[in-house]
Formats: sequence, C-alpha cells, structure tokens
Amino acid sequence: MLVVRPGGPADTDALLELAYLSGKGFTSLPENRETLAQRLELSAASFAGQVDPTEAWYVLMLEDTATGRIEGVAGVKGAVGLQRPHFSFRVVTFTQFSSATSTRFDHQALVLVNECTGHSEVGSLFLRPGRRQAGTGALLARARYMLIAAARERFSQTVMAELRGWFDERDISPFWEGIAAKFFRLPFEQADHMITTTDGQFIADLAPRHPIYLELVPAEAREAIGMVHRHGEAARHMLENEGFAASGLIDIFDGGPTMVVPRDRIATVRDARILPAHVADDPSLAAAPERLLAVPAAAAFRALRAGVLVGDEAIVLSSAVARGLGVGSGDMVMVC
Repeated sequence: MLVVRPGGPADTDALLELAYLSGKGFTSLPENRETLAQRLELSAASFAGQVDPTEAWYVLMLEDTATGRIEGVAGVKGAVGLQRPHFSFRVVTFTQFSSATSTRFDHQALVLVNECTGHSEVGSLFLRPGRRQAGTGALLARARYMLIAAARERFSQTVMAELRGWFDERDISPFWEGIAAKFFRLPFEQADHMITTTDGQFIADLAPRHPIYLELVPAEAREAIGMVHRHGEAARHMLENEGFAASGLIDIFDGGPTMVVPRDRIATVRDARILPAHVADDPSLAAAPERLLAVPAAAAFRALRAGVLVGDEAIVLSSAVARGLGVGSGDMVMVC
C-alpha cells in the first residue's frame, strides 16, 4: 500500500537519495545532507505545531508500506518571502510611440519583483522514475491539498507553485546561459546550491535592478521563458486541474513559470468532506470506487487512495485501509 505520511529526521537518507535522482534544476531538493536533515527536523516540528505557521515547512513522504521504501516526496511551505525576499521576474510590455515618425513599438521586458510575500507554496514534488504511473503522482500531489484542507488556518489565502524551467538535451538551461548568468556570473549548479544553503543575500546583491529588454537577449533564452521542464508537464497539468493558473511571474534562474490559486478554490480543498469512519471488511468494498482519503489533523496526517463507500453520515473502509491511515471506527476521515 502506498501511504503519504509526514517526513522527519529518520528520512534523511531516503530524501538525499531522491535529491540525487531529481537532477539539475530541482532547486527544492538540494544534494546536501545537512540542508535536508535540517528541513526534516523543521518538518517534524511543523506537523507538531511547534513553529509559527509562516515558518513551517511540511515534508510529505510517499512510502510503500510493503517494502518500507520511500518512493517520492512533496512539500508545503507555510509562507515565502517573509524572512528573505522571494524574487521573481515579471514579464511586462512597454509601449513607445513617436509622433514624429508615426512609429509604435511594444517591447517585452523582464522586471525584478517581490510579489509573492506571504504566499503558501506547494512544491518539491518528485517520484522515483519507476513510480510515475497509475495515479501515484496525483496521490502525492493532492495529499498536499488535503493537508491544507485539514489545517486551513496554517496556510495563506493564496497558494503558489513554481515549476522547473526548460533544460535542453545537454541538460543546460538556455534562460540561465542567456540571461541570468550575465548577472550572477556563477555556474548554475553553484547558484542553485546557494539558494537553499545560504540566506540568499547574493540574489539581493546581484539580481538586475533595471528592466531587461527581451529583444536584446538570445532567441534560445527568450523561447525558454515560462517553459516547463520535460519532466514537469504532468505536474503542470495537475496544478491546472486543481485551479492553478499562470501568474506572469517566472523563476529568476531557469525561467520556469509560477502558478497561483486562492487557497479555498483549490479543487481538492473545496471538495474535501470530513466524515466518521466505519471499519468493516464489507465484500462490496472490492468493487467500490477509489477515493482520496486523509486524516484531517496535521499532527497525525496520513493520506492514501482506496476503494471506500461514502454515505451521508459515514465512510465505510476496510481494516487494511484503516491501518494505513492509523484510524479506527468513529475516527474522523477526510475524503475527496
């Protein structure tokens, strides 16, 4: 059985392995044991309600209970941009007109902004290559929204997601090479590493303060603006299905898009219901449609997909599913 559960310090080795598998440009999964260990400590404290909601970082681990192996990871940040600025580029259009020549020009440009302050963020969605099928990605992705639904007061009214930008067949980011590297003058790997292992002061120090006119940058870099990594298309579609939409903001390093949605308009958050569980190994459960289930409490959060019977007053689930969720008859269960 695949179960999504809170991540903690005991998951450091597994999370580091997933970080190595995720590849270049997956900024939220740095290949750094100390950074990941600190994140998992923060995750445990976040689920336990021991940190301010704006400083929380919830790490969700997808575990195969039959083998004990961690098959994927996802995360939710309580808020971004409060301890340090969360910079993005906004794509804007400047219009110029000369009456002397009757000429009009519309210039697209990138402008450095800090518009996401206080937004909650969903991200870090990664699965082992062999697990990217049969709805596993959807389980892990939607578990984040079930967590938000379980503890809405801990999250902002606006939720954002940043998607990894485009890398070519040589695993090079055209946006970085054509635009960002001109200002930071670092190898991409070093800058990417510094995002999660430093206070980010180098971004505030070096990021461009003036508009960057796109007519002046290489075509490959222009074409990469707002493009999603080849492994990120499924994630983009899942975000769109939940109600996320492009914001016009892009990542300052790889040009990947930022998508946003009001918290309460996230489809899974909006449609989730909480009902008491009735545990019974009813034969009709074998043909019951699969639903997304979760424990509606952050401290005890777990989520999985299983065939259940949903009535007006209770959810009927098998004893195996009840064990997977850690619930018994009479306990409250969230279903969507």
